[in-house]
Amino acid sequence: MEEVSQLTEFGKVFIILLVGIMVVSGTMLLSRLLSPSRPNALKLSSYECGEEPSGNAWVQINSRFYVIALVFLLFEVEMIFIFPWSTIFAQKELIGADSSWGWLALIEMFIFVGILLLGLVYVWRRKDLNWIKPKPTLSVVETAVPLSAYDRINAETYVTRAFSAEPLKTAPEQLAPVSSPKPAFKPAFKRVQK
Repeated sequence: MEEVSQLTEFGKVFIILLVGIMVVSGTMLLSRLLSPSRPNALKLSSYECGEEPSGNAWVQINSRFYVIALVFLLFEVEMIFIFPWSTIFAQKELIGADSSWGWLALIEMFIFVGILLLGLVYVWRRKDLNWIKPKPTLSVVETAVPLSAYDRINAETYVTRAFSAEPLKTAPEQLAPVSSPKPAFKPAFKRVQK
């Protein structure tokens, strides 16, 4: 006579999950209680792979790093679905119970892989997989502002006051004006020849 288990498979998974959470929480709590806490400036400083941190933390990173990482994750997550499928697909008991099981599972996987291939083709066509991008093309903008207007603005001389870190103690009219040419600005537009 076979003995029937009181726990379902989900119950066993729940117990393993519960024990895992208790073990991790217990070790973290035990570490918190037993470890000495003596903070100082050296311990509280940032640590970057054994290097002294230098410069500003707000460094701009090329967005292609994120695109490549997301594409990598997309195609790696597919393995989570393909491995269970491959282990269940050829089970003789399932095919014996329902003869259409094998064909249904195969068609489902073709659809899944087809959608992933469409995503790969889309990323490939957008050239997001190319690490070194080609030189950018300059856009052509039609504008009614003539280039001579920019030259006239760049040729003007503006009056500025000398920089001082100390606060002003006199009226602005009493300061000696310092004249300097305005930094040149040239638009980066290409004119369209008609």
